[in-house]
Amino acid sequence: MNQSYKLSMMDNSNIKFYSALVLIFILAFSRIIPHPPNFTPILGMAVFAGATFDKKIYSFLIPLVAMVLSDLFLGFHSSMIIIYLAICLNVLIGVYIVNISYLKIISSLVIGSLVFFIITNFSVWALSGMYPYNLEGLLACYTMALPFFQNTIISTILYGLGAFFIFDLSNKYLLFRPKNY
Repeated sequence: MNQSYKLSMMDNSNIKFYSALVLIFILAFSRIIPHPPNFTPILGMAVFAGATFDKKIYSFLIPLVAMVLSDLFLGFHSSMIIIYLAICLNVLIGVYIVNISYLKIISSLVIGSLVFFIITNFSVWALSGMYPYNLEGLLACYTMALPFFQNTIISTILYGLGAFFIFDLSNKYLLFRPKNY
């Protein structure tokens, strides 16, 4: 049995599932290679997973498993729960992209970056003891995090758009090729 016949026997949902799965694990792997601070595929991967998987349990489970696997290499830390929660919120943002258009994707990626920034830096202020527990301390915490936010938003948009674009192209090729190929 040749490869093209096997692929034609798989139904479209399996092809979409496995191509999304491969993209997510590639994005997770790219988290462990050297990169500038906060320039990672995490949030783009989460929004992509939320928008892509039909079974929403996979939308949450697969990015979290990918994160745990990459954290095995990077090391575990005390703020992992907060980061994983923020990732789940980004998955939810992706779930609510009903009609996928690139404008909605970009908007979702930007919103996801903002949600991540607000949640993670609030937890730094509340739990680290690095800043006074008042409004000035909170504002100082967010101000000090702004240089990192630049990398977060750029990487989220680049990786997220890249994932959606590659997924779209791969599915057009795999799902709509001639039957006699």
